[in-house]
Amino acid sequence: MTEAWVLPAPGGCVRLRRLGSHDLADFQAYRQDPQVGLYQGWRAQSDTEALAFLQQMAEAPLLQPGVWCQLGMADAVSDQLIGDIGICLAEDAASAEIGFSLRLARQGQGLAAEGVGALIALLWAHTPAAEVRAITDARNLGSIRLLERLGFAQVDSQAAVFRGEACVEHHYRVAKPAQLAR
Repeated sequence: MTEAWVLPAPGGCVRLRRLGSHDLADFQAYRQDPQVGLYQGWRAQSDTEALAFLQQMAEAPLLQPGVWCQLGMADAVSDQLIGDIGICLAEDAASAEIGFSLRLARQGQGLAAEGVGALIALLWAHTPAAEVRAITDARNLGSIRLLERLGFAQVDSQAAVFRGEACVEHHYRVAKPAQLAR
């Protein structure tokens, strides 16, 4: 299933590719930005921890059911890392959950939407997943707009506690288009 993936995946302004140790400075630049991390499930890491994570993701098998993996979103021209996308294929491979982060200076330019859209196209092409899911904090308006622009529909809202603070999480999903269903 995952062997058919060709990375880096070419795109317009963004390429999806493996993360690597050479990405440490760029990865830390956005992962240590409090604004980027405000609604993220991850926390800033030391350089040593981040380097170990990047090395792990460089070698990790893609799309092992039940296991999160991260892909980099890189500028298509310079190959500079500008963000990343987490993917977890469900145990039964019927669906996938995603999450994404993008460098603050590159937000609002359609780049995350391009990267997430490319990832979803790869999921449709190379897995049996019939839907992709995402969860976002109700206050994360940029992520909500991105998901809706890509055709995700809000299917639920739940009260939650995030980093010790009460919040509401919106659950979104997008189904594989009928013409792509097997």
